[in-house]
Amino acid sequence: MEKLKNYILLHLNILLFSFTGVFSKAASVQLNKHGLHSILLYVFLMLMVLNCFLYALAWQKAIKHFDLNVAYANKTVYLIWSQVWAVVIFHENLSLQNIIGLLVVFVGVMVVQRYE
Repeated sequence: MEKLKNYILLHLNILLFSFTGVFSKAASVQLNKHGLHSILLYVFLMLMVLNCFLYALAWQKAIKHFDLNVAYANKTVYLIWSQVWAVVIFHENLSLQNIIGLLVVFVGVMVVQRYE
């Protein structure tokens, strides 16, 4: 049960980190639409920095419970979350190559998990 709790916390941390890309993309959109005079540009930039700070603290706590190879293999799940946010929030298209790439990442994580 403790192991499951640690994995859940690890993946919640990875989910948190995935929002850095969301804030970065949102800042980029604001910059392209309104230039440096957009208040939302600076809001998204500050959210991105705050998110990275919180992630760094949480990551240090999370990796204490795992071998580094397991923790970093699981971190690649970030790519899956990034694609989810790209489609859901920014209405980007998901190509066949994207899906194949995500499956490769998922299978890789499962292989590492199997031997942990």
